[in-house]
Amino acid sequence: MLLSDLQVKDIINIRNGNNLGRIIDAKIDETGKIIYFVAEEKKFIKKMTRGGESSFDFSKIKKIGEDVILVEL
Repeated sequence: MLLSDLQVKDIINIRNGNNLGRIIDAKIDETGKIIYFVAEEKKFIKKMTRGGESSFDFSKIKKIGEDVILVEL
């Protein structure tokens, strides 16, 4: 799977159902292992927070579906 395949999926937190936005970047170590993803928050969330970005570890992903990525944060 390519990073571009993941970037079109919404990220949903399974603890509270919040839509965290979409992946815009990834931090990868020298061996090619993904350390964490950076997500751009939805427009209405961006207005309430600073920066408009959040990150989560690869280990927080519980399921990658056709339309969404489920994470437990």
